[in-house]
Amino acid sequence: MSIGQGWKRPLPRRAWSHDDLADVSRAADHNAQPDAAAGPHAARTQALLTAPIGPTLLKLAAPNVLAMFVQSAQSIAEAYYASVLGVTALAGLALVFPLVMLTQMLSAGAIGGAVSASIARALGASQHQRAATLALTAGLVALGFALVSAVLMAVAGRAVFGSLGGGQDTIAAATTYAAVFFPGCVAIWLCNTALSVIRGTGDMQMPSILLISVATASIPLAGAFALGWGPFPAFGVAGLPLGLIVAYGLGAAVAITHIAIGRTGLTFFGATRRIDLGMLRDILRVGMMAAVNTVLTVFTTVVMVGLVGQFGEAALAGYGLGARLEFLMIPVIFGIGAAMTAMVGANVGAGQTDRALRVAWTGSLAAAAIVGGIGLMLAIFPDLWLGLFLDPSDDAALAFGRSYFHIVAPFYAFFGLGLALYFASQGAGRMFWPVISSLARVTVAVVGAPALTQATSLGVQGVFTAIGLAMLIYGLTIGVAIKLNRWQERPR
Repeated sequence: MSIGQGWKRPLPRRAWSHDDLADVSRAADHNAQPDAAAGPHAARTQALLTAPIGPTLLKLAAPNVLAMFVQSAQSIAEAYYASVLGVTALAGLALVFPLVMLTQMLSAGAIGGAVSASIARALGASQHQRAATLALTAGLVALGFALVSAVLMAVAGRAVFGSLGGGQDTIAAATTYAAVFFPGCVAIWLCNTALSVIRGTGDMQMPSILLISVATASIPLAGAFALGWGPFPAFGVAGLPLGLIVAYGLGAAVAITHIAIGRTGLTFFGATRRIDLGMLRDILRVGMMAAVNTVLTVFTTVVMVGLVGQFGEAALAGYGLGARLEFLMIPVIFGIGAAMTAMVGANVGAGQTDRALRVAWTGSLAAAAIVGGIGLMLAIFPDLWLGLFLDPSDDAALAFGRSYFHIVAPFYAFFGLGLALYFASQGAGRMFWPVISSLARVTVAVVGAPALTQATSLGVQGVFTAIGLAMLIYGLTIGVAIKLNRWQERPR
């Protein structure tokens, strides 16, 4: 072979992504400086990039799903304790519950998912110093959100509950719960954010074990503080959130210590000097879009609470139990979604978009099957859930709750599909279609519910019909969009 012929040999083809181009200039960027990875921690990231998708996703998701089921037991126990306190306490819990779930969804899902995704993308691109700095930035973001939510609820909480309907006693119960929960929610924010940092490194086991411990501890603590078991004073409704806050406070201390002593493989020497607006943007450009999605989800439920409240306290109690189960599906989906966020984020960071999409569809279809199966079972046998909280003598509340499950529960699969694809989109840093699908959902629910109640004789069943149709639109919109678009738009 001649020298000329040798020069004509084609080079191996390789698709260049924006991550590759970023790597070329990384040496000039002190925030993106690559460094050597620690052995076992690097192996976790490598598994996200190369291991078989199904088994890897199952291995990562299984401890998360178990933890979320245990955490769901905490919410069930809280509703049971409220039912012991009376229907008024249960109705008050229905008023405040969407806002409590907003805190959980923002801290663990929207902002927490953005934290996991940003760290996973950094590690996927071998930017270990950047990942450590992002972890510190995440802590500052958590403190800021906790402070804002506490101030907002102190100023406007009672007015918000008053606008949703219910009697004065119901509003008082909701206000009492909020007066304890929101000043103490800093514990929830710090705990969930620290766990999100750990998940971003590919470690799903430790966060799951800690969440199981937190939920397990909060169940007896909430009952003891609310009902006055043993030496504990009976605080009534105020005791329900107090047990939760104490348990999350202990969990936050353990999770932060785990990160600080280097168990995640992140080293923080010089990290405080590298914090800048770029780090903040990396988290918030995805986190705020995800937060819009979360706020729209909760806003839909809040509006529905207001519409159902017009039909009386029994309707509010029955619907509140149905909405609580709907919200409890979110932690179950999150168990799979958190694993997808880390896997998708690492693969997008490494330029492997096709593999990231396969991860997204594998996990999302599994989530839809699980949640859809639960929905179908409760559509047929609603008393399996309602009977946990209501006596047979609570005829009216039982009737409203049964109506909710008969109409809405068959659509749970579409809700599960849409929400799981939302978590996958967080990992990819592409949040446009999740927000559009949430806007479509809230439009169908908020416009359709009053239209059906006013233009037909369905009454409260018109509200439930609009909720089910909104779930259908939500899942189909995001599913079709990602199938056709394949995350082609670049993250901003």
